[in-house]
Amino acid sequence: MNEVKQPSGFLNILKTPGMSSHDVVGYVRRVLHTKKVGHAGTLDPGAAGVLPVAVGPATRLLEYLEHTDKSYRAEVLLGCATASGDDLSPVTERVEQFTMPTAADVEAVLPQLRGTITQTPSAYSAIKIDGQRACDRVRQGQQVTMPSRTVMISRLDLLAVRVPEHTLLIDVDCSRGTYIRSLCEDLGQALGLPACMSFLVRTRVGAFQLADALTLEELAAAGESALLAPAPLLAHLPRYDLVPERAAAFRNGLATSDWQAENLPAVFTVFAGDKFLGIGTWDVEAHAVKPLKVYQG
Repeated sequence: MNEVKQPSGFLNILKTPGMSSHDVVGYVRRVLHTKKVGHAGTLDPGAAGVLPVAVGPATRLLEYLEHTDKSYRAEVLLGCATASGDDLSPVTERVEQFTMPTAADVEAVLPQLRGTITQTPSAYSAIKIDGQRACDRVRQGQQVTMPSRTVMISRLDLLAVRVPEHTLLIDVDCSRGTYIRSLCEDLGQALGLPACMSFLVRTRVGAFQLADALTLEELAAAGESALLAPAPLLAHLPRYDLVPERAAAFRNGLATSDWQAENLPAVFTVFAGDKFLGIGTWDVEAHAVKPLKVYQG
């Protein structure tokens, strides 16, 4: 009896506001009739934008998407601060009368928020504290102290100052682990005003672009034809080309010595010709390439 081949690959999904990332995974499972589905880079239910999803054997590669940088477009509401840093929780501070900063005022403070900065994420985040999500602890009435973290803001551009709405529109390119809500609060603080994030669209995760993202309706119409080969979407990792005669050995979990290579990075994609084999690592002592994740899609 011929074995039915399991669908495998990545999906670039456009998550809409009101859905959780888990909701999207459930929808993909129903459309593609498979249980093995996961996502990278959780988006809050109120946010929209790019959500990378993996199906079948490609789910083993999800962790390598987590390390990619990301891009966002955010709306910052000035004069209002909330418990969670967005507009979905109780207001903690409000300034009724103030003069909106000019574009020049905003541009003057942006440099202090670019580059390597330290953030303190909201206690309403999904960061785990002693094994439990911080937001769950807050809902249980616990006091939560959030650890600060260092992140990289490689681009922070002002797109618009909307005076009647008391909002700013910004574009951000940032490293993994950046909290845009915290960045919006920090921007307000730099301007001398309480602030929160009033809307968020994620426009990119690594090579996943918003312009290419599929709505759930488009996914339902396309079915398995929407699945993307993993290799091009892992191009942020270095590439190693294995001699073709060692491809079967790699797939079977065996290392391959390479005395011509210098010390390679800790993680890289492995190819034999045009065939993507999976993720490898470098064994310094053995001077060999070892399989980390074999891809059988």
